[in-house]
Amino acid sequence: MYFDTHAHVNFSAYKDDGEKVLKRALDGGVFVVNVGSQYSTSKRAVEYAHKFEAGVWAAVGIHPVHLKVGKFVHRDENELEETEFATKGEGLDYEKFLELAKDEKVVAIGEVGLDYHHFEEGDDVAALIKKQREVLIEAIRLANEVRKPVMLHCWDAYDDLLEILEKHPVVKKGVVHSFIGSHKTAKKFIELGYKIGLNGIATYGESYDKLIREVDLRYILLETDCPYLTPRPLEKGLRNEPLFVKNVAQKIADVKGVSVEEIGRITSENARKIFDIDTSRFQA
Repeated sequence: MYFDTHAHVNFSAYKDDGEKVLKRALDGGVFVVNVGSQYSTSKRAVEYAHKFEAGVWAAVGIHPVHLKVGKFVHRDENELEETEFATKGEGLDYEKFLELAKDEKVVAIGEVGLDYHHFEEGDDVAALIKKQREVLIEAIRLANEVRKPVMLHCWDAYDDLLEILEKHPVVKKGVVHSFIGSHKTAKKFIELGYKIGLNGIATYGESYDKLIREVDLRYILLETDCPYLTPRPLEKGLRNEPLFVKNVAQKIADVKGVSVEEIGRITSENARKIFDIDTSRFQA
């Protein structure tokens, strides 16, 4: 069994075949957490989770790039096309998100966090950083109210994120998703009780091999971040999907010198624990 702990099948990239994609994952032995990036996609993640009796869950939150009015452009040299969408300056409407967060299929608050990478010319950077920090602290309050972990997005802001987590502890801890920092930085999050989420980025070369070798499997979660970050050796530009999390597992297995089945077993157990899920009765 494998566990894609961070997917976005609730995004428009799957508007025509989302349920088929999720069924393909489940048939292939992959459990899935669909993650919201704003209220609409959070609500859709919950709706998707309820379409399946077992094996699909949701996280609800607001991505920091949605906090400003403008646009977000996703560019990655490992993908053929860039993605662009409008951002409306949405905030974290506490009561609306609280209602979603109480749902039995919601296993985490996220994705939430800090993103200092995607500022553009003309942005009031100081004001946006202030808003990101305030919203993250509100999200932590929400997570603690419903006693669920957080799913953290962070880009170019690990020091600030660590500071906030130290000053505003999350009772149920969580995961630093799509981790791209050093082993030393990973260790700081692990010492605070957090897991490290690894996805297709780890397959793009050898630059993350040291991180993979030095982070104990007990602290690693698998993810895809689909539709983005398609893992190798799959074709560049292919739309990512939860089933492809097995390629991430294979990369980790190769670096650590263990079987891919062992990677699947341990990381799935990590996911069960952090999300407080009893999967023993489920048949994916």
